[in-house]
Amino acid sequence: MERIRQRMDALRLEADDSAAKAEEYKAKVKTLDTENTQKEQEITSLTHKNQVLEAEVEKLEGQVKTFKDEAGAGAGASSQVEAMQRKIQVLEEEAEESDRTIRELNEKLRQTDVKSGHFERKVQALEQTRDQWETKYEEMAKKYADAQKRIDDFANELGDL
Repeated sequence: MERIRQRMDALRLEADDSAAKAEEYKAKVKTLDTENTQKEQEITSLTHKNQVLEAEVEKLEGQVKTFKDEAGAGAGASSQVEAMQRKIQVLEEEAEESDRTIRELNEKLRQTDVKSGHFERKVQALEQTRDQWETKYEEMAKKYADAQKRIDDFANELGDL
């Protein structure tokens, strides 16, 4: 009986060991389940982040395409800007030439005004001289008419004699 008891004790010890191991394994299973749940949540979170990041990548790729298109258009605009700048430069040069021409014309106009003033004074002087000559002519014509009358009167007196 002793053997049976020993055997039973051994079986009890084994059962206790097995129960302890079972508890330990249950705890491990529970821990692993918890870790598994956490990992699944992490996977779900990472999957969501991945989807968000993929959407962001698509959005950024669209922006890159838009920027590339705009850069291409910008290159066209850049050539337009250069053409406009050349046109502006030509117009500025033409404006400077026009300013120079205007200054020259203003100087010539000033000189013409000075000459015009000089000639106006000469014309006034000549008009005064003409008026003086006309007055002298009228005086002389009157004196001539008087002298002619006297000669005619004298010739008549001589003819009467």
